[in-house]
Amino acid sequence: MRNKSFAKDYYIMLLPGIVWIVFFSIVPMFGIFIAFQNYNPVQGVLGSEFVGLDVFRYMFQLNDTMRIFFNTIYIAVMKIIGNLIVPLVFALMLNEVRYMGLKRTIQTIVYLPHFLSWVILGGVLLDIFAFAGPVNQLLGLFGQEPILFFGRADLFPYLVVGSDVWKEFGFNTIIYLAALTGINPALYEAAGIDGASRWRKLWHVTLPGIRTTAVLLAVLSLGNVLNAGFDQIFNLYNPLVYSTGDIIDTWVYRAGLLNLQFELATAVGLLKSVVGFLLITVSYYLAYRFTKYRIF
Repeated sequence: MRNKSFAKDYYIMLLPGIVWIVFFSIVPMFGIFIAFQNYNPVQGVLGSEFVGLDVFRYMFQLNDTMRIFFNTIYIAVMKIIGNLIVPLVFALMLNEVRYMGLKRTIQTIVYLPHFLSWVILGGVLLDIFAFAGPVNQLLGLFGQEPILFFGRADLFPYLVVGSDVWKEFGFNTIIYLAALTGINPALYEAAGIDGASRWRKLWHVTLPGIRTTAVLLAVLSLGNVLNAGFDQIFNLYNPLVYSTGDIIDTWVYRAGLLNLQFELATAVGLLKSVVGFLLITVSYYLAYRFTKYRIF
């Protein structure tokens, strides 16, 4: 009876989350039918004309389609690489700091940007890299002409990736630091007795000790290949950088909500969701294959 009572309490605790998923994730899936219709808002989903795959055929004929998919994958892959390498290197460097007070202070400082929204950080970055901002003022001291950073299509993807890595690497560093604490100190002592230098300990003890964590994070990040960060890019981009900064989510926002092309925006979003689901499935299979990680 006691176990049944505990189980009942757990189900009650899960109830708000289940209700949230049903109303905000499952019920809205009814709208995917718009991707197969000549949608008329007045007639609604049930009354609009069914056109099959015509919307998808039209989608692949657009010049924007390949561009937004390429931009999304390019920016997302660079973010994944940056958010794997930079936190790993920083965690290894921070792990070598012997003064705990300094170590905790640095960790707290680099962790803070993670809690700020892109609405705030976007405004900060636009001011810092503005035409008359501090970065251009610093460049002016060296005789460099001012640069319109967020108005140049060739620079925009790198600014997006760099700012995302800066915002998130402090949070990702914690994961590696947690993995580092799991390494047996006796291994370092044995390596020291054998005459291993600090670099040898890093190469033969530290890196193998966190290899599983690094591989797991790399594999699971495959599911985010089509998520380049709507919030960030929406707060930073402008028509001057659409050629390199426009991604699937921002394009769907403009096509669906601003240009009222509901069926086209739904088709692109549906295609992204299907491909994303396949990538997530593959990533979890690879995670189990290489690191024995599984949710169920």
